[in-house]
Amino acid sequence: MVQLNYELIRTRRKTLAIHIKECRVIVRAPIRTPVREIDRFVASKTKWIEKHLTEQRKRAEQHAALMPGEAEKKRLISFYKRQAEKIIPDRVAYFARLIGARPTDIRIGSAKRSWGSCSSSGKLTFSWRLMMASPDAIDYVIVHELAHLKHLNHSKAFWSIVERIMPNWKEYRKELHLLQKTIPF
Repeated sequence: MVQLNYELIRTRRKTLAIHIKECRVIVRAPIRTPVREIDRFVASKTKWIEKHLTEQRKRAEQHAALMPGEAEKKRLISFYKRQAEKIIPDRVAYFARLIGARPTDIRIGSAKRSWGSCSSSGKLTFSWRLMMASPDAIDYVIVHELAHLKHLNHSKAFWSIVERIMPNWKEYRKELHLLQKTIPF
């Protein structure tokens, strides 16, 4: 039996689970599961674990190769923020007229996990990271957030607004999902 190193986290769960995070193998196990049983479970998933570790290591190497130095990183962030401040308000105004929506404020933020957000008070916030996307993907996020001014949910009515303005929205959402995985900072 191949012995893999892993981090064990015991919880009040009923099943065993393996997660690969930052090139580490993490096993979550019920509190009373014997270590021998956990080892057998991990050994039975060796191929899956090795495949995912290899993928994560490759991604980590690619990110390291692409990762700019601190000074360059600051210049890039500053550049993207300025671009966002120039481009996004005009695009919001254009699509707001088409949708019949009126945002109360437009801000540029630094969110890493979301491209944009809409508050119940009508404030739209967009991440400067959005400037790394294609113009169509940027427009999709803007339309998505403006549609929330009409429907603060993801109902059929919400998606019909998005679909009317951006018929290919699924393509742009997929692009953004892939981009989010590759942004090095």
